This record gives sequence, structure tokens and C-alpha cells, in this order.
Amino acid sequence: MSEKLDGKVAVVTGAGRGIGRVIAQTLADNGARVVVAARTNREILSLAAKITRDGGKAAPIYVDITNEASVEKLFATIDDDFGRVDILINNAGMGVFSHIVDCSSEDFDRVLAVNAGGTFLCSREALKRMIPRKSGYIINISSILGIRAYVNQGAYTAAKHGVMGLTKTLAIESQPHGIRVSAILPGGVNTEMIQKSRPDLDVSDLLEPEDIAGAVMYLLGLSEKASVDQIYIRRRNSSPF
Repeated sequence: MSEKLDGKVAVVTGAGRGIGRVIAQTLADNGARVVVAARTNREILSLAAKITRDGGKAAPIYVDITNEASVEKLFATIDDDFGRVDILINNAGMGVFSHIVDCSSEDFDRVLAVNAGGTFLCSREALKRMIPRKSGYIINISSILGIRAYVNQGAYTAAKHGVMGLTKTLAIESQPHGIRVSAILPGGVNTEMIQKSRPDLDVSDLLEPEDIAGAVMYLLGLSEKASVDQIYIRRRNSSPF
């Protein structure tokens, strides 16, 4: 895999912590030049420094994925520094967890803006760079809530269903240009978000961020003849199907 990713430029949003941080580190460990993008400078600077110490290549770039100008600036900076985008991991996300009747319109809009809106803006800018080169891979980190629903997670569920709708359209529109698009739908992952949304779950039963990074590496390791639409990863002790 390290040879396959050697020299590739991978952009990971929400790379400062949790799943994004582990994905970024794993890509760098396998030879990719990784743009670690997030809103928290302290976190992306520390990750980029660690990747560099480990012998990898990383560039920390601030981005607010809900802000169109900020996303455009991110990709303009990538143009200047790298001149290409080979891989985009749309990982950044957030949730507000409450019963629908207790969810404010501001919170609902914010959750959609981060999860669905950010995926849209970053994918659009990445495609502008990938289409002329007839090559690229976009991987959207969705959620089991992209295909199911749970109590107290209405805004997050709507947002992740939106991510899945975008993924399907992106895949269709990108296919003629040799660009692949996939979604990964994890069940509960051991991150700060799951502790807020599902405090009832046993932490020892949760997936780890490394499980999601492994799915990303699986997708990137496929031959160009293969395309995977989505990967659903559930907790071992959760209900199948």
C-alpha cells in the first residue's frame, strides 16, 4: 500500500481528533502527503508535527468547512503547495443530540451545515481539481444514521442521510471522469461524540477509529477496476441487518 500511495496528496477534514486524526496518520504512514485540515489549529499542528517526526509528510491547514470562502482558500493553498488532490476524506462532522421537539432550528441548521454542507463544499472543490486529471477518490465518512434512525438524534440523522444522498450523486457524476466515490457508515465508534450521543453504550463494545482507518485503506487498495459504493461497519454485538 505504501507504494500505491507514495506521492499522493490526501486531504482529511476534521483531522485534529478522533477518526480523522487516525485516518490522517494512517495515510501518512503509508506514504501519502497528507493535508490535515480542521478548525482547531493546536490539534492539526500537533498532528502534523507528529507525522513529520515519524518520517511522514503533512501540512496543517485551517478550514471552516461551513464557510465557502474558507473551503476555497483551503484548496487554493493546496494548489500552491502541492498542485494536485488525489484523495479527499470528508470526515469532519458534529452532532446535537436531543428530541426533535427540543431541537432549535439554529442547532438543526448547524448540524446540516457541518455534515452535509461541508461534504458538498469540499467535494465540489476537490472535483474541480480531479476532473481535469481524470483521477481521484472521494471517501465520505457517514454513519449508520445515514441509513437508520435513533431517538434523540434527529438532526444528525437528517444530516447523515444528506451525506448519503450526496455520495450517490457524486458517484454517478464522477464516474465518467474516472473518479471513484464511496461512503463508510460506522456504527458506534469510541470518540468524544459517541460519549455525548450514546452514554448508554459500553465503551469496550465500541468500534475504534483504527477500524474506520482500516476501511479507508481497504478502499484505496482496490484496483482501479473495482468500485465500492458503501461499507457499513457495525459493532460486533449490535444487531445485523
